[in-house]
Amino acid sequence: MTEIKLPSPKLKGDVSVEEAIFKRRSVRDYKTDALTLEQLSQLLWAAQGITAADFFRAAPSAGASYPLELFVIAGNVKGLDAGVYHYNVKEHSLSMHLKGDIREKLGTTAAFNQKCISQIPACISICAVYERTMKTYGKRGERYVHIDTGHAAENIALQAVALGLATVMVGAFENKKVGEILNLGEELKPLYIIPVGYQM
Repeated sequence: MTEIKLPSPKLKGDVSVEEAIFKRRSVRDYKTDALTLEQLSQLLWAAQGITAADFFRAAPSAGASYPLELFVIAGNVKGLDAGVYHYNVKEHSLSMHLKGDIREKLGTTAAFNQKCISQIPACISICAVYERTMKTYGKRGERYVHIDTGHAAENIALQAVALGLATVMVGAFENKKVGEILNLGEELKPLYIIPVGYQM
């Protein structure tokens, strides 16, 4: 399977954490302008990128169990064909998971006709393999997976602001239908769909 190496993330920007927090809003109306691979790279790195030699990541995880897997639903990203891509954390790369533009189907069929999903240049779906955390923490590990998801999602939201982009956190969808449309395996559970683009 061909790996698409992402540009290296920048480790210093022009927007402070305080400014990003102040400006962050949930946005549901977007322009159709394309995203770049550089922007996508930065967003994925902020969510789950490697930040240390021992493979620790940008977002905390209970017991460093790292249950999250990220998928990019690309429709209008320069340098990417339309499709669903899996983020390879250790290689900071993408691999084609599913060909074709599934944004309309995802937004209308699985997410209760949310136009922000259908029209956005790209979405990031945060999914989880619960067993990675629950094998250590038992039933309470389920809560930890959800906490991990919140950490990663907020990093995406703040990084988007720093890049001049906007996001909205979408949790209103039918899990089974999202899994079918994204062609997820049984162990992968979708927890968030995060549209990313330029505010209208």
